Amino acid sequence: MKILISNDDGYLAPGIVALADALASIAEIVVVAPDSNRSGSSNSLTLDRPLSVYTAANGFHFVNGTPSDCVHVALTGLLSFRPDLIVSGINQGQNMGDDTLYSGTVAAATEGFLFGIPSIAFSQVDKGWGELESAARIAREIVLRKFDQLQKPYLLNVNIPNLPYAALQEVVATRLGKRHQSEAVIKAIDPHGREIYWIGPAGKARDAGEGTDFHATAQGKVSITPLQIDLTHTAQLDNLTKSLS
Repeated sequence: MKILISNDDGYLAPGIVALADALASIAEIVVVAPDSNRSGSSNSLTLDRPLSVYTAANGFHFVNGTPSDCVHVALTGLLSFRPDLIVSGINQGQNMGDDTLYSGTVAAATEGFLFGIPSIAFSQVDKGWGELESAARIAREIVLRKFDQLQKPYLLNVNIPNLPYAALQEVVATRLGKRHQSEAVIKAIDPHGREIYWIGPAGKARDAGEGTDFHATAQGKVSITPLQIDLTHTAQLDNLTKSLS
């Protein structure tokens, strides 16, 4: 098995190092990741300048672009083979509910999915890299499952509580929950006296009921949510057709 690994925290992040170490024993791996933290970059591609690929001392490739750039460049120009699987992460912090729309971690996996390759995004629920080895061990086990019963390609979003391996009770299938609106921006003044704004933290969970990713991880369970890309609001399609007639 050949696996392409990327992330949005950058090629130096402990999460991607742990993930690569965990998967190296079961697959031929290639790491192509951003040169720096690109959290919140979503599915953006860099179209206003050329991209460069560099190789670190540990063999990881890094790109001066977004997570989507990394996977796109790898699949369309850098690699001499087609990976069997795209894996993104392990992210520092959860990507649940509405987070998936903004997440660079999920975006890297999504880019692979758009190329017709099964893809998995891995995140830890809390920041700080606590119990990272346990998360990497869980990620390895999930990759080994292969999910033969799923229609291919598949896109899976995995969130792992920051718990010791023995305390991770169960791996469960979930749906995305929902958050409240984000907190207000944080205003500040730059050195030149100009007002600047920092994007505020994500809002609290609004839909965290049973069956959601929020609920599962709160119970100490590993959450796996299958994602899709079709944004068509099918329930509104007939209403729109009627309003246009």
